[in-house]
Amino acid sequence: MPFRRSAAMAAAAASLMVITMTACGSQKGGAADEAGSAQSGSPTPSYPPPPTCAQPAGTPTALPSSPGPSTSSTSSPDGGLPDGPADAPPNYADNHAYRMQASLSAEQQASGQASAELILTELAKVRKEGGSGEFGRFSDQRVEAALRRVGCGEEHGVSVGNGYYAVYTGVVCVSGRVTKDELTGEVHGVYAEPQPGAGPCVENQGGH
Repeated sequence: MPFRRSAAMAAAAASLMVITMTACGSQKGGAADEAGSAQSGSPTPSYPPPPTCAQPAGTPTALPSSPGPSTSSTSSPDGGLPDGPADAPPNYADNHAYRMQASLSAEQQASGQASAELILTELAKVRKEGGSGEFGRFSDQRVEAALRRVGCGEEHGVSVGNGYYAVYTGVVCVSGRVTKDELTGEVHGVYAEPQPGAGPCVENQGGH
């Protein structure tokens, strides 16, 4: 799905990943060990939490019982991909690893569903106002304005284009379609390798 590039995408994606590295090696015992430990003691880098948007007033504790306008959530137990078609080649999973999504906890899914409801409510207003263009699509500016009404801007990985939208709420991704005839929202984790320049919630259109 094509998306318009956003200037703040790299910063949004960078805040999602923390890499922990462990050093392997050996030192001579005695005083050398103590000296080495003292020299290697450096502050652990800290990263500010990503900005949040589309957050409801109350914190949901379970998935909503009424889904509202076409919302769905996806999450795999291990954050991996489906096994693929029955006749898929042995290296199917490796070749599609770039499409992996982060797994979501029950709390994250509940939060995401609540955020999706807020987002879909604003996007529904765009449809109600009418004025769609070719193929029933609304202008990117109108969709972006609707997302800003729930606090979601470029710093939240917003990507909009050709009837699609995607946003990172600071907890989960919410993405879907908004056209004259369709309004959908899917809650999912960030992509391991998202589309370059399009934010952490846009599926990579390339491949390995």
